[in-house]
Amino acid sequence: MKPFAYVKPADVEAALRAVATEPGAKFLGGGTNLVDLMREGVERPDTVIDVTGLPLDAVDDLPDGGLRIGALVRNSALAADPRIRARYPMLSQALLAGASPQLRNMATVGGNLLQRTRCAYFYDAAAACNKREPGAGCDALDGFTRGHAVLGVSGSCIAAHPSDMCVALAALDAVVEVRSVRGDRRIPIGEFHLLPGDTPQNETALAPDELITAVELPVLPVAARSRYRKVRDRASYAFALVSVAAALEVRDGAVAGVRLALGGVGAKPWRARAAEEALLGGAADEAAFRRAAEAELAAATVRPGNAFKTALATATIAATLRELAREEDAG
Repeated sequence: MKPFAYVKPADVEAALRAVATEPGAKFLGGGTNLVDLMREGVERPDTVIDVTGLPLDAVDDLPDGGLRIGALVRNSALAADPRIRARYPMLSQALLAGASPQLRNMATVGGNLLQRTRCAYFYDAAAACNKREPGAGCDALDGFTRGHAVLGVSGSCIAAHPSDMCVALAALDAVVEVRSVRGDRRIPIGEFHLLPGDTPQNETALAPDELITAVELPVLPVAARSRYRKVRDRASYAFALVSVAAALEVRDGAVAGVRLALGGVGAKPWRARAAEEALLGGAADEAAFRRAAEAELAAATVRPGNAFKTALATATIAATLRELAREEDAG
């Protein structure tokens, strides 16, 4: 591991000054991803700024009924929060589907937003990876692709985004609050993560000197009846092959409201806009659910190793929406 300096600032302002004056600095929250990457030599910060002592660990009610979640709230605490479970159950379920209990006790909301891909070629220093070393090439393109993305990919990178939490946040239209010595910004979750294009090393819209301070969830009544379904190779500690965050409102047999986002298939947390558009106002039945899923997956770029994901995603979307529709019928 490369030697590095360690700083633990006393307040947010000190943390921002530290990162602004240290170009090679990285913020450390739970460390569940950054520390692994440092051990592998993928991340090589000159300075680690430990922000775990900052007062960013509260979940606060907003005047309009939304919630503001501090960046240092632990994943396990957020999943257990009764307001999250009641108003945004898909988020609680997504958090509980991620990692292991021990990791959830350490991982933070801000860190989860910045979680990097689990592509084996990204972690392997002997492999070519444009995300790790721009211009090096991508060995995944002709390699083992079972866990790779089929939506939003490019000729430079096909890595899938690994987060469960971020899939739910995409469906919920969350807003990421960030701060630097230059001031504050609010970034819609759909604009926070970037598609790889020709620059897969640029993964988020976050500037190097910006600190995530909070995530804001808007008032979203449809989210009270929502679900997160994750399909993976084993029930414990495995990344999604396909996941679905869905919320559904049905009136008189027709879809009156819907939110849908996908994980495991996208180069970033994938908001399924085409599927939502196909569903809204139409019949809330199995045939419509499958047509909407197929409309979303029509843009997929598959390889022999991950071609199964289109059928799996279609089936998972339909099953999740079907269960929500039955709950609506049951009252």
